[in-house]
Amino acid sequence: MAFARGSGNRLTRHDLDRFPGDSLFERLARVVCEAGCLPRKELYETWEVARRVRRVFRGGRVADMAGGHGLLAHALLILDDSSPAAFVVDPIVPKSARRLHDLLVRAWPRLEGRIEHVPVGMDEVGLDPADVVVSCHACGALTDLVLSRASTARARVAVLPCCHDEETCDTGGLGGWLEASLAIDVVRAARLEASGYRVWTQTIPADITPKNRLLLGVPVGPGTPHAAV
Repeated sequence: MAFARGSGNRLTRHDLDRFPGDSLFERLARVVCEAGCLPRKELYETWEVARRVRRVFRGGRVADMAGGHGLLAHALLILDDSSPAAFVVDPIVPKSARRLHDLLVRAWPRLEGRIEHVPVGMDEVGLDPADVVVSCHACGALTDLVLSRASTARARVAVLPCCHDEETCDTGGLGGWLEASLAIDVVRAARLEASGYRVWTQTIPADITPKNRLLLGVPVGPGTPHAAV
């Protein structure tokens, strides 16, 4: 049977042999297998988002919103050591988050002391213009909150939305032409551009998740750290 990247099955030590190489991804995958707490889908989603984000955004403190275990925050620091720190914002910190963090630090000792879990709501944390604000599958209107918080701070932002809800998310009246979830994401991109951002729209492989639209934005204009000019 093929190894489906979009499976919700947890990766465990039994999967270690699937990642025998010395690439950065395979090293990360082996740590996730050792931790035994994340679904296969989350590993692949996180990696595909992280590497695309780092192609566009370098440096900056990472704010991983609705971050759960914080794998995205760790992956972004592993890919770009010029980021000084990261924090993972989620009101509920999974019990296994500490084990995953400790194993990642053991594999990459330079992560020690640079990643913090902040168990509060997204509207309770301070953001700076130099930050990189990210979120992988913040459900429904939570994605809109991430975009709003980032644009208010004039920070760089990247989101992979999911759980599009017509009751709480804006289709912009485009539902007659576009499938509802696509209409919602189009409105998000347009709103971000209207807020003074340069926008990139990308996708990650659909075999990992059908909710695969990645939206990235950077503030435009002089006087803004890391702005697109």
